Amino acid sequence: MNIKIDGKYYKGKDGESLLELAKRNKIDIPSLCHKKGFEGLGRCRLCLVEVKDSGKTKTVSSCVYPIKDGIEVFTNTEKIQKMRKDIVLLLLLRTPNNKYINELAREYNVKAPSRYININEKENCILCGLCVVACEKLGTNAISLVSRGTTKAVSTPYDDASKDCIGCGSCAEVCPTDAISVIDENRMRTIWNRTFNLIECSVCGKYYTTKESLEFIDDKLNIENQDHICQSCNRKLIGKKFCL
Repeated sequence: MNIKIDGKYYKGKDGESLLELAKRNKIDIPSLCHKKGFEGLGRCRLCLVEVKDSGKTKTVSSCVYPIKDGIEVFTNTEKIQKMRKDIVLLLLLRTPNNKYINELAREYNVKAPSRYININEKENCILCGLCVVACEKLGTNAISLVSRGTTKAVSTPYDDASKDCIGCGSCAEVCPTDAISVIDENRMRTIWNRTFNLIECSVCGKYYTTKESLEFIDDKLNIENQDHICQSCNRKLIGKKFCL
């Protein structure tokens, strides 16, 4: 199917969202809550675009809008620019000291009013929920979005150390603003109010994951991991096999 974006035609694939089509063709649409391999969430709203369909124009979140033949897309109209600036301002007010949000603010020339500066100086979470989705996809369900309104947050049940957490760090890996604290020191990992022992890579000696994480994966795949090898070393070993 042919999709017209900013005056040019692009071939879309069945099941693609507008944002996926744009990224595949190197069309710049900003986003925070979109991650390859995940379904669109439409929560950060930065990926807003205008879509003209059957003579009517509407504003949509491109990460959750499925492409269809005959539509025309506008990614950078005056209306969209203003809406993105408003969204960036709201993100900046929530996380005024986050480096990623500040980069966006500089890009869009957005400054927070002085009366709001330092209200949430330690906050980094934008409540996109990517971490929760990652945890759900893994099958652990150790964290969730809790409460509502100004007290809404990502947390474990009752803010206690969750027995379901395996310390894998997948939540921190997908977080767009580095809001999740993962502390690796002295062969230990602390995350979500729980401390885990780290396992040593049998090749490079790096302490790279938790015992609980390995056991969880082995159980899921119904295998027993005899060799504890980190991802970096595993990639090198696989590469050597193909080169032989």
